Amino acid sequence: MILSSLLDFIILAIPTPGVNPLTPEWQVGFTTQLVDRGIIPLVGIALLVAGYWVSNSSGISSAEPRSSFLDLRFWAFILSSLLGLVFLLLVPVIFLNVGKQSADAIKQIEQKANAAEVQLDTQTKQVNALVKDPQKLSELDRAIASGQVQGEQLARLQALKQQLNTFKQDPKALNQQVEEAQTKLRSGRLQAENQAKTGALKLSLRTGLSSLLLAIGYIAIGWTGLRSLGGSPASSRKA
Repeated sequence: MILSSLLDFIILAIPTPGVNPLTPEWQVGFTTQLVDRGIIPLVGIALLVAGYWVSNSSGISSAEPRSSFLDLRFWAFILSSLLGLVFLLLVPVIFLNVGKQSADAIKQIEQKANAAEVQLDTQTKQVNALVKDPQKLSELDRAIASGQVQGEQLARLQALKQQLNTFKQDPKALNQQVEEAQTKLRSGRLQAENQAKTGALKLSLRTGLSSLLLAIGYIAIGWTGLRSLGGSPASSRKA
């Protein structure tokens, strides 16, 4: 479990060709996967320590090595301490990258909303120009009556003519529709921004707190184990 997890971490750290590992999106994805799989080596280290404890308690273990450097538990505790430090350092990195990703998403939402408002303003000006230009209305009538336009295109021209006649008779109707469209755009923009902020908050809390808990678990096992190995002589096991 420990070795396969370390190999998995190394593979995860290798970015896909063409992907920039310095972008917040890649870093958020990498740290999220790292934290999600971080429990596996912790379980492996715990099982390794438990195996040594059961062996020593039952009195069936072989003689312990004289040097701590030859003891597999020593390296397991060193690895646990290092992984604890890594997951502890990941906590601020997670919050920082998720914040950047959320800011980029909100910026894109604002750009799309501004583009939609500009397009709406352009279309409004075009409709106003058509309503105030009798020649354009006559050309529209001739195009519909000519019979050269059929199917869906004819239906669109007829709908356009009906709308233009409505706006010509009631100029306030156009302003009302424009206001409704603007309200809908702003409401959609606000909803999208709130969703982006809420998603970023949930992701940062879930991943950040999970990384912090993993760090506490790894450091507790590592430091406790190193202290026990350093304070107990090799001959202290049961005969």
